[in-house]
Amino acid sequence: MPTSQPLVPKYLKQDELTQECKELLSTLPTEKGWVASTFYKYQGFWHPCRHLQGILSCQKHFQAQDTDIILVSTPKSGTTWLKAILFALLNRTRFPISQKNHPLLSNNPHVLVPFLEIKLYLEQENPDLSSIVSPRLFSTHMPDVSLPKSVHDSQCKLVYLCRNPKDTLISLWSFTNKLRLQEMGTNSLEEASERFCGGVSMYGPFWDHVLGYWEESLKNPEKVLFLKYEEIKEQPKLCLEKLACFLGCPFSLKEEIEGVVDDILEICSFDHLSKLQVNMEGKLPSGENCNLFFRKGEVGDSKNYLSPEMEERLDKICKEKLDGSGLQF
Repeated sequence: MPTSQPLVPKYLKQDELTQECKELLSTLPTEKGWVASTFYKYQGFWHPCRHLQGILSCQKHFQAQDTDIILVSTPKSGTTWLKAILFALLNRTRFPISQKNHPLLSNNPHVLVPFLEIKLYLEQENPDLSSIVSPRLFSTHMPDVSLPKSVHDSQCKLVYLCRNPKDTLISLWSFTNKLRLQEMGTNSLEEASERFCGGVSMYGPFWDHVLGYWEESLKNPEKVLFLKYEEIKEQPKLCLEKLACFLGCPFSLKEEIEGVVDDILEICSFDHLSKLQVNMEGKLPSGENCNLFFRKGEVGDSKNYLSPEMEERLDKICKEKLDGSGLQF
């Protein structure tokens, strides 16, 4: 009898690539991947081949609308949390926070706010987005240089989220190890730190990704809002109100009095989202367990993992890379 092959989750499959993508891959620099076997360097940043397939399709076909809102983030910087906040904020009339069947109670935020290159344009070469209600809300990890031309040419708004690089490293290391198949083993923290510091991480180098959007936010603050995870944790209400104003849907005095701001922050809180059944037991269509997207969410947790030498090295690199930009972590 033939031996049964182990089931490979969708996010690890590498056999559904277009000919165009296969030809491009053969020309690109490579490095060992964190989850998938190989990273490919495209437009200055590192990607697994599946994500690169989605990026190419998105660049070719995505037509941004002026009313679109795109959440951009470095991986493992609080994307799931901010997706929930943006969805609740923009749909607070359509889906009042008080309603018992609010979509956030039965759907993971990654389902409600789909990734362009990891979901929509990966599953189909040119998906039909006509049924999505305006303002359309999408997300991406793509660096600024890789965004489709239509995004730059339109008046759509970008909300950018990043996080202290040391906490980002620890969250990324933990997350990617959980995505690896058992027979693949795990990446050691020492190896992960070495590669992160060398710029070889998902959508890395980290500092190039951050600087691209930081500079865009300074040049065009009406189009790009730059946020840090730590700032949202420290002053969530202020950041939510800032978000609402930036997106053209500020809270009314009536909403302020009725506590709508607090209600949004409560339904989207890490504690609340992580305890929902869908996020404890569910799976994304691509195969990841939803609970993997809820680890700790603590600021400064990296100090419990990184050695003083690792911290010092990463601090030094980031200081050098961000020097003169006005951006600090």
